[in-house]
Amino acid sequence: MSQFPRDLMAERRAGRIAGVPPLALQMAALCFRKGKDGIQVLLVTSSNGRWILPKGWPVKGQDDPATALQEAWEEAGVKKGKVTKKAIATYKTVKRFDDGSEMPCKTKVFKVRVKDLVKDYPESDDRTRRWINPSKAAMLVEDAALGDVLRAFKG
Repeated sequence: MSQFPRDLMAERRAGRIAGVPPLALQMAALCFRKGKDGIQVLLVTSSNGRWILPKGWPVKGQDDPATALQEAWEEAGVKKGKVTKKAIATYKTVKRFDDGSEMPCKTKVFKVRVKDLVKDYPESDDRTRRWINPSKAAMLVEDAALGDVLRAFKG
């Protein structure tokens, strides 16, 4: 799993300008498929049980779309998928760490058309995943900005 280096996190916190921390960057995968009843998106649970998109920190040596696709694999089991070259949306959020600390983030969302999903993947023991239509998904997520992205998604 890609992790944000703790020393870089401390550096960002120490570099606050006028008390406002800089935004860290994450890449998210908005995984989708066509189901019997139309477009469905894939949500996963976070470490504390909230419904989210698979997302993570930039990976050295990978571009943003490749990072989003890697997160889709690690967190949701997307073995094969076609990812967009450009982000379809960007939103601001707060990353919550297991120790209770928080960091403001900008999240770039990349559309991933799922071609193959497997049951056994790196975080399969730690996460639940769910296919759902985008408007219902928007009601499940706590982050209002992510809800807006999901409500606007048409596939």
